Amino acid sequence: MAKQRKLFGTDGIRGRANVHPMTPDVAMRFGMAVAAHFGREGKVVVGKDTRRSGYMLETALASGLCALGVDVMLTGPLPTPGVAYLAKSMRADAGVVISASHNPFEDNGFKLFANDGFKLPDAVESHIESLMERGAVDDRLAHGENIGKAFRLEDAGGRYITHVKHVLPQEFGLDGLRVVVDCAHGAAYKIAPKIFEELGADVVRIGVEPDGTNINAGFGAMHPEQLSHAVRSYRADFGVALDGDADRAVVCDNRGQIVDGDALLAIIGRDLAARGQLTGDAVVATVMSNIGLERSLAQVGVKLVRTPVGDRYVVEAMRERGCNLGGEQSGHLICLEHATTGDGLVAALKVLTVMVREQKTLAELAAVMTRYPQVSRSYPVVRKIPLAQLERANRAIAAVEQRLGDEGRVVVRYSGTESKLRVMVEGTDERALTQAVEEIAEVAIAEISAHVN
Repeated sequence: MAKQRKLFGTDGIRGRANVHPMTPDVAMRFGMAVAAHFGREGKVVVGKDTRRSGYMLETALASGLCALGVDVMLTGPLPTPGVAYLAKSMRADAGVVISASHNPFEDNGFKLFANDGFKLPDAVESHIESLMERGAVDDRLAHGENIGKAFRLEDAGGRYITHVKHVLPQEFGLDGLRVVVDCAHGAAYKIAPKIFEELGADVVRIGVEPDGTNINAGFGAMHPEQLSHAVRSYRADFGVALDGDADRAVVCDNRGQIVDGDALLAIIGRDLAARGQLTGDAVVATVMSNIGLERSLAQVGVKLVRTPVGDRYVVEAMRERGCNLGGEQSGHLICLEHATTGDGLVAALKVLTVMVREQKTLAELAAVMTRYPQVSRSYPVVRKIPLAQLERANRAIAAVEQRLGDEGRVVVRYSGTESKLRVMVEGTDERALTQAVEEIAEVAIAEISAHVN
């Protein structure tokens, strides 16, 4: 049985910069562990976003890798999917991204990819954690000419730009379209606007002035109101807001209306199915995706497969079932024919491809899905008692599910990154949904407290 992970969460290691575990010491030991796991005398691609702490952690991580004889290819600021792509295309042993994604600049983190560009299974992450223990890899230290070296991969951004541009079919262009691109002052601040410009779009840039402390601050996928305002102000046809590491996208139509990941999955999934290019006869999403997505896909004979929350679990299910499309409501979309992980730029171009092919606005395309109201709340807990042990809470959940029937769903889970219980109820009557969430939460929190005490 795999050892319980202490550092790795649902998406790598993450925390406050210069506070355990995001310290230079841990970064160096993480680098040594990665080198030990993937083999000496290899090479690892290391990218980052625009946080000030990235300089500190990049140096420490590279030191750990070099200490075990691994060469380090430093890309500088580059989207997470760009690092995953380069890890594979450069035939590296692994890729590491230094980023805390959509978190504020005070945080940072590590995401790890294997040489095929995919994230690692839990068991491998557990093994790497064991190699991070003090003294675990001291006998593998390189010496003399065997010590690794670190160098800048100067054309990293250009390689990734060329790759992403191929998402748009050769016969199509974005000429005549005005596109607002919000880069959240993050990793894609140079790359994203270039991609759309080189494909012919008239680009309006916002969130492209990183200073090391403003990543995700008031801009990007976490603040789509900026995107919506810019689209209306500049009378744009389409807008895309990325998060700090550009692995997710929030888009809006020409009216400034936000179109979330579920609607994008419906648009892309139905388009692929109509052209016979959807593999696995299914789209993969998480338990949080709206039932409206499930019904929209069912109209064209496509099944929705659900997984736990986390794009890594979506990818695992996609690979197991042979599916080429999956994602999350939050905007993490995975198109496996183009990317091995969530890629906000690939997702945006897939949607634009449908717009150009069908000669329709995004608002017209998004009408293929009718959204059901969802009410979701988070509640702090002292300890995460296994949900299966909460008998009274499970009875409360069953009672709500019986009332909802086929017109709704209940999802109760613990957060993968915080000590919180999350309760989501979906249905047709929003007022009744709020009452149902509170009903379940009251019973669950009381029962958790009773277990703790």
